[in-house]
Amino acid sequence: MKTLNIEDLSPKEKAQEYLQRAYKLQMAGRLDEAIENYEASISEVPTAEAYTFLGWAHSFLGDYELAIEECKMAIDIDPDFGNPYNDIGAYLIQRGDTDEAIPFLELAMKAKRYATPHFPHYNLGRILERRGDWFEALDEYQVALELEPTYTLAKDAYYRLLSAMN
Repeated sequence: MKTLNIEDLSPKEKAQEYLQRAYKLQMAGRLDEAIENYEASISEVPTAEAYTFLGWAHSFLGDYELAIEECKMAIDIDPDFGNPYNDIGAYLIQRGDTDEAIPFLELAMKAKRYATPHFPHYNLGRILERRGDWFEALDEYQVALELEPTYTLAKDAYYRLLSAMN
């Protein structure tokens, strides 16, 4: 069996290989190496996915400012990709900037290309719940569950809040 020599690949193939390596490294908790591979992927062929995942890696290190900047780069490349909008919203929630997060979550909900459209509904539900807008929060949790019935975080939040209201 022949070993993969990354130098034999096209720039697009190299970018994909680095992106896959980065994701595996990130999942293994090797964040510095993951960041290096995300950056290598971007240097070959900048993609919205690579910038979004690079931002995600920076968020694991608690650097929400840099994570948000990377997601904005992703949006510049592909404004139809939903992940970076939701991720910015989630990072802003983490920072306590909930009002600032809402427009990004709404943009994520409208995104044309988004594999996990239930995430922004759950995140908006979290904001609404914190504000005391419980019925609106329940609505968002319910939409998240309609989009992804197995989404445990939304299910737990929905029933916890419903129980608190009774």
